[in-house]
Amino acid sequence: MLCNAPSQETIDAVARMQDYISEHLTEPITLKQLSGAANYSPYHSAHMFKEMIGLPPFEYIRRLRLSKSALRLRDTEQKVLDVALDFMFDSHEGFTRAFSREFGVTPKQYAKRPKPVWLYTAYNIRDYYRYINQTEESAMDESSAAIFTQVVERPRRKLLVKCAKTATEYFAYCEEIGCDIWGILTSVKEALYEPVGCWIPVNLRPAGTGEYAQGVEVPYDYSGEVPEGFHLIELPACKMMIFQGEPFKDEDFEKAIGAMWNFIPKFNPQIYGYEWADEIAPRMQLAPEGWRGYIEMRPVREINT
Repeated sequence: MLCNAPSQETIDAVARMQDYISEHLTEPITLKQLSGAANYSPYHSAHMFKEMIGLPPFEYIRRLRLSKSALRLRDTEQKVLDVALDFMFDSHEGFTRAFSREFGVTPKQYAKRPKPVWLYTAYNIRDYYRYINQTEESAMDESSAAIFTQVVERPRRKLLVKCAKTATEYFAYCEEIGCDIWGILTSVKEALYEPVGCWIPVNLRPAGTGEYAQGVEVPYDYSGEVPEGFHLIELPACKMMIFQGEPFKDEDFEKAIGAMWNFIPKFNPQIYGYEWADEIAPRMQLAPEGWRGYIEMRPVREINT
């Protein structure tokens, strides 16, 4: 994505096109329809979209359809032809060629034996700019935020993770590694939970890697493919303290995250009979979703009394 300080009108127009695409992905989509969503001419709509997203609208649609079709093949027993037609491909042969070019495996082979593949992750441009434009002032507003805590058990497991060399937070990670790792993590069929961003303690980091990474937890006996450049980190059974904020509106995205980042360092787990156990597992963050609130988790152990 290009980030040359676009106007809010441009951001909103491209976001409306993204919303339209998401809502009509299994239907025919025309440039006229996209320009209607954007409220600009077809030429200007297509130009804005490519400038902001980095792909022409119909390449973006093609990649999204292929990624959604891969998940359909992974999670259902639907026939390849039916999946192809559902996602607006004209024929089995055309779908197979496009799928093979995108993922390096035919849809039939993938359906029989799913492996991690590079799914295309489409970030809403409006949320993206809200995140990078968050200010210290807005992030500090936590006076009305409610944050809920609970402790959950995590089994012995492994973390399939793509590490950076120096990154300590999300944007530094994206600059070093790229912002498309989430796609391949989402494709892992054996995943125990959803993908996470994580801060890995020094004692668990592969040699030569940094603090912040993105990964997904898999069973301890995971025998699936480890993509090139990824690592498997063993994690013991442990307790994780989960912090969950209130559901938030889109415009309050940065405040929800800021409130959590201010709350956790001040929180004393000893009042519940626990202490931090940061050496046994990474601190993790889930993808921010307004409907459920922002969620982070941190390892703890019970205090012996």
